[in-house]
Amino acid sequence: MSNYRQQPRGRHSTIQPQVYSNYPRESRATRQAHAKGYREFQSYDTSAIRPPKKRWPRVLAAIIALIVVAGLFAGAFFFFKSCTNDGDTGGTLAEGKEVAFVIEEGSLASTVSNNLVKAGLIGDANKFTKRLTERKADTALAAGTYTLKGGMSMDEIIDIFIKGPGMSVYTVTVPEGSRLTEIAAAVEKTTGGKVTAAQFLEQASDASKYASAYPFLSEAGTNSLEGFLFPKTYDVGQNGTADSIIKMMLTQYQKETETLNYSYPESQGLNKYQALILASIVEKEGSPNTKRKIASVFYNRLAIDMALQSDATTMYEVGREPTAEEVHADTPYGTYTRTGLTPTPICSPSLDAIQAVCDPEKTNYLYFVFKVDGDGVLQCYFSETYDEHLAAIG
Repeated sequence: MSNYRQQPRGRHSTIQPQVYSNYPRESRATRQAHAKGYREFQSYDTSAIRPPKKRWPRVLAAIIALIVVAGLFAGAFFFFKSCTNDGDTGGTLAEGKEVAFVIEEGSLASTVSNNLVKAGLIGDANKFTKRLTERKADTALAAGTYTLKGGMSMDEIIDIFIKGPGMSVYTVTVPEGSRLTEIAAAVEKTTGGKVTAAQFLEQASDASKYASAYPFLSEAGTNSLEGFLFPKTYDVGQNGTADSIIKMMLTQYQKETETLNYSYPESQGLNKYQALILASIVEKEGSPNTKRKIASVFYNRLAIDMALQSDATTMYEVGREPTAEEVHADTPYGTYTRTGLTPTPICSPSLDAIQAVCDPEKTNYLYFVFKVDGDGVLQCYFSETYDEHLAAIG
């Protein structure tokens, strides 16, 4: 009887004979028959009798892969939506319902956000205010009436605010160093007399009117708003009033100065209002690259109870270039005959001038004079003694 050892390989079965026969006495014909059978069986296709391969593991793996990819895509989508802050605002107003939303002149970003919550357009005022700041739209909220809809995203609302209410505006420019009377005249001119200079001056005559909304005004008492109407270009809506325009300017002042460090002027005995007064004098007396040194001169004079001797303070009082007699007259704004600061600021100083008062150069200078040098360039010469000052004057 023959003995075979079967070893499957690939699609076809192969059989390796261990011996042709266990019986060595088999005839040659028998052995030839065995060999022929081996050759035929070696090429026999066994696929038809093999059990079918199971395909469900591959199908299951494909389904799992699709689920993972879909999950990653959904996560990335919602992450992107959250990063752009362009999702549901959480407002209670019915989706698609239109509402007329009004922004008043001089409104703070926080006020607008709170009003949006009240109107049911958003759910979180703080998030909206933060988004306004991120998009640098918090100080560009034009007054007017806007048509908004329930279900709008924060960015959609802000886009509408940036475009504006679609009404023409007046552009009021307040140059650095402007006096209150000059600002009032500019408002009257640019609004075509809709807001007169007299109305503006009356509204700005008492800082205490605005102190509750703007605490930095508390030290000004009942003085005018001179010095607090920050130099900038403002867009005023057709419905602008003296009150709303003043609020815009006070809001800008608050924004520009809120991070300033007043520790130095306070160390010299000045409160924030007095620092503003000094900054207004520095603004009128100095140039962009001399303000910190000029601030040091005035600090040094104040420290020894020496008169500031500024022509600009008398110019503010008389409203024009003063005469020698007016400069030396004993008046509240006469800084030749009186020591100390003037009762109020004499203009709206630039941020540079306020910063110079908060951080002056440390010098021993008591005098300065502007003079044209040999090349025809205006220079400022500083001196520690009066003799040096006279020499500088030449």
